[in-house]
Amino acid sequence: MMQELSLNILDIAQNSIRANASLITIEIIRSTAENQMTISIEDNGCGMSKEKVEQVINPFFTTRTTRSVGLGVPFFKMSAEMTGGSFSIDSEVGKGTKVTAVYVLDHIDLMPLGDMASTMVSLISVNPDIDFVYRYQYNDAEFTLDTREVKQILEGLPVNSPQVLVFIKDFIEENTRQAERPEIE
Repeated sequence: MMQELSLNILDIAQNSIRANASLITIEIIRSTAENQMTISIEDNGCGMSKEKVEQVINPFFTTRTTRSVGLGVPFFKMSAEMTGGSFSIDSEVGKGTKVTAVYVLDHIDLMPLGDMASTMVSLISVNPDIDFVYRYQYNDAEFTLDTREVKQILEGLPVNSPQVLVFIKDFIEENTRQAERPEIE
């Protein structure tokens, strides 16, 4: 099992890339009032039939030819359910897929979220032609990174150039710190 949820997110996003998605949205919503964290990965890829959705939850099924088992989705599902949370996959052939995992925040089996800034930089650096939206919400504070907006500002500079990737990493880290900063009354 993966030790950080960011690695599960990376794995699920890689599935979206293999499904020929041109837009992948990763959303993390942490609510201390509701004692839950919701992680969703949504894409506009090729989508799956209901039968295929049932298969991808099975750890002994994979569409990849390099190995005979596919553990990313089953581990993501198990990580949510181990905390008393839930897991769902909504998919439609030709329209895309949305994977949602809900975690109980104060459960002892909740794995750390991990380094989402590095996860996003990894995805963007290797897939500059795919658009990514990363939205993070902590209680009432939130921010969004949308590579479509970044590309527009860059005016031709590649989104995966080193200086842009440093900016993206710093942007996510700083905004995450700001969102998680305790409110001063």
